[in-house]
Amino acid sequence: MTEQQLAPYAVIESLGGRRIPESSPPGRSEFQRDRDRIIHSSAFRRLEYKTQVFVNHEGDLFRTRLTHSIEVAQIGRSIARRLGLNEDLVEAISLAHDLGHTPFGHAGQDELNECMAKYGGFEHNLQSLRVVDVLEERYAAFDGLNLCFETREGILKHCSRENAERMGDVGQRFLTGRRPSLEAQVANLADEIAYNNHDVDDGLRSGLLSLEQLAEVRLFAGHLEEVRQTWPQLAERRVVHETVRRMINTLVTDMISQTLANIERSAPQSLEEVRCAPALAAFSPRIRELNNELKSFLRTELYRHYRVMRMSAKARRVIRELFHAFMGDPRLLPPQSGSQEAEDLPRTVADYIAGMTDRYAIREHRRIFAIEEI
Repeated sequence: MTEQQLAPYAVIESLGGRRIPESSPPGRSEFQRDRDRIIHSSAFRRLEYKTQVFVNHEGDLFRTRLTHSIEVAQIGRSIARRLGLNEDLVEAISLAHDLGHTPFGHAGQDELNECMAKYGGFEHNLQSLRVVDVLEERYAAFDGLNLCFETREGILKHCSRENAERMGDVGQRFLTGRRPSLEAQVANLADEIAYNNHDVDDGLRSGLLSLEQLAEVRLFAGHLEEVRQTWPQLAERRVVHETVRRMINTLVTDMISQTLANIERSAPQSLEEVRCAPALAAFSPRIRELNNELKSFLRTELYRHYRVMRMSAKARRVIRELFHAFMGDPRLLPPQSGSQEAEDLPRTVADYIAGMTDRYAIREHRRIFAIEEI
């Protein structure tokens, strides 16, 4: 989509610029450059071996953070095109939003946050921004990826006031009550659409969820009945795929319709007016209710399933023991892991652990604690 085709409230170009000024890239936009830098980053490649609900070694067919990020980008771009938004910016935000996630999904994040409680805590959105601002080491002229302000702003979906005061330009909106761009709002909801629906798919594939259970969840049940009536002899695996894709379509279509209605009501004529308006990207009240019901079901029946809880307990122990081992003896850290000065050590350890893949964390734990490993 060219600049002439973008809506007046879209992000046309980077107004916030880059922290280190660079000449404009020939043949591509600034946000295309951001996307390309993200894709070529080490942190992006590591997402292949970081999983959502299931630990990486549990199966090759479950979603990883990498496949999730690609799905978010696909959904986000589809929505952005319908709304006249900047697709390249939505894609860049979508691909970068999980770069700071720990190994072992939310269990790893929660444990690392507890370990870091005395040192400022740990939050994966802040870590994603830290990855692109500081930790990536690819370019001679700067640390990080030197992304545009709008991309960095979109990565930081939520932030406490205390943290916002330390975040500089990207933290200001949390202090002033302003909104991010519509592109960032779309990427945020695309993330929610993607992970809810692929957790349903992975939950069924793993056997932790059943079609009978999901038949009690209204958003799933209506589409399941349609599929079964249309193709009564269809194999169960295809029934699941057909039902999940229809759920995604319902959520995407509803979000586009509701967001357009919100835009019409608020009538923003610029990015600045989007920032001053209430949140514009949204589901309709009915679909929001159904989606919240699905999220509640997944929280109870999948994320707290005893098999998931057992693996989460193991994962948390790995993170906790690694953290305390490195804090107790910094000499165990690889030389390239960062500053090992006393005041910097907790964040250095958190950066090192957060950058691990599931399998690397397991191997590192064995190297340190198993007598037969070296």
